[in-house]
Amino acid sequence: MKIAVFVSGGGTNLQAIIDNIASGYLAGVEISLVVASNGNAYALTRAKDHDIPSTVLSVKDFASRDEWDQTVLDTVKKSGAELIVLAGYLSLLGEKTVKAYSNRIINIHPALIPSFCGAGMYGIKPHKAALARGVKVSGATVHYVNENYDEGPIILQKSVEVLPGDTPEILQQRIMKECEQVILPKAIRLIADGKVTIENNIACVKE
Repeated sequence: MKIAVFVSGGGTNLQAIIDNIASGYLAGVEISLVVASNGNAYALTRAKDHDIPSTVLSVKDFASRDEWDQTVLDTVKKSGAELIVLAGYLSLLGEKTVKAYSNRIINIHPALIPSFCGAGMYGIKPHKAALARGVKVSGATVHYVNENYDEGPIILQKSVEVLPGDTPEILQQRIMKECEQVILPKAIRLIADGKVTIENNIACVKE
């Protein structure tokens, strides 16, 4: 199964996918394209280091959002990708792309949806919000993508304890390593193996 990975920053989740392909855990999975929302994303270097085709498609570089959306869609189709994986991607995908790849786009969110999610909740912000609320557990969620932020069917979730002395940065790193980098490759494998179906807007997983 070919996948397109969308990124905006360091690409740690992209690296986790690359490593799991190399280890054989994601046997039969190929990254056919990496799409970055900005040219400064270190994830582009990771793609280059592993000879993975990449491109930068920033909304700011297009005359309209609709033109950008169409270019994104055309580029992904040309790559042959069957699944779009948003791995730390900070832009909201366009309507055409979401419709064309309905139930074939997944995202990793650094919190336990429906907590600390939605517009504006990205990067360090969910972790700051979790600590400010005093929650005892937090984690990450892999979900399908629809036209609204973080509202698609949930595929997998994994939690960690929030520890005394945690800062947003410490919590972010722990969730990244212990949750995001575990369940994102797992979700890709489950989808590749045909073990995820959607019924009544709920993702049903057969492991």
